[in-house]
Amino acid sequence: MTKLDLLNGPTYRSEDSSEQIEQLIIFIHGLGADGNDLIGLAPYFSEVCPNAMFIAPNGLEKCDMMPMQAESGYQWFSLQNRGEEAMLEGARIAEPTLNSFIDQQIEKYGLRENQVALIGFSQGTMMSMFCGTRRKTEIAGIIGFSGQLVGKEVLKNEITSYPPILLINGDQDELIPIQEQEVAVKALNQENISVENHIVIGLGHSIDLEGIQLAQEFLSKIFAIK
Repeated sequence: MTKLDLLNGPTYRSEDSSEQIEQLIIFIHGLGADGNDLIGLAPYFSEVCPNAMFIAPNGLEKCDMMPMQAESGYQWFSLQNRGEEAMLEGARIAEPTLNSFIDQQIEKYGLRENQVALIGFSQGTMMSMFCGTRRKTEIAGIIGFSGQLVGKEVLKNEITSYPPILLINGDQDELIPIQEQEVAVKALNQENISVENHIVIGLGHSIDLEGIQLAQEFLSKIFAIK
């Protein structure tokens, strides 16, 4: 079994969807969660993308910060060391498998890259931006909740793709300092990536209805849905 075989998780399609799949939206969960953590958002986003397929794969490995007996809880890479170099190394190891998964799903559903969006939360935002800026062909866009940019120092030398990005962070986030959003926006803008950024007042490390509404508007725009 390869690492790619491990990336399974729940899917969702609206009951009102047509037979033809028009978009592919992939949720990338955070540390210690699994695909079920974000697939519950799919009905909200299907309101603006009724013909989308939603997929929420589990992370590459069991979370090393969870009890050994835990039946669920995954990570894309270890965050026991949150130093810049350690996170960059972890993202580099995980990136080829996650991008191969995206390629696999695009082929499976007979779509093009401009019909694909990534939605990440926390570590999932890190991976979404890391993978999305290193693909051969540009996807439609990336939405990142409560995350930060990994590898900002090497982005200039490694970037191969420039998808529009929406970043949403809470000003009361207890895990990722709100200043990380400004750092990410500056680094991405320097590489000519279009970034929309929003700070939700009173929000911690979470997703709320304001963030969902902002994401709905962004999806409508990048997929040109009226």
